[in-house]
Amino acid sequence: MDSETTTDKTGATATVTEEPGRFTIAVEGRTVGLADYHDRDGRRIFPHTEVDTAYEGRGLGTILVAEALKATKAEGLRIVPSCSMVAHYIEKHPEYADVTDAG
Repeated sequence: MDSETTTDKTGATATVTEEPGRFTIAVEGRTVGLADYHDRDGRRIFPHTEVDTAYEGRGLGTILVAEALKATKAEGLRIVPSCSMVAHYIEKHPEYADVTDAG
């Protein structure tokens, strides 16, 4: 499992961890969100992403998706944004357009 640590909009420590079939985000050690994925034929499909409603507005969804896509691109996989949160992130970050397939 690989992990990346950063801070959210409140300054709290947020850690994104890649696990089998998902990326999780934890705030100060408590898991508060996830981005599910499955790999098929050189493509990583993201069907579902969520962040606990108690933690909304802190930028955690953006942090989670950013780290998930960065790791996916580094692994040489194409991105399939079936989840609206992932699709929305890609719309705002054209650096992923060349490795994205329609969901």
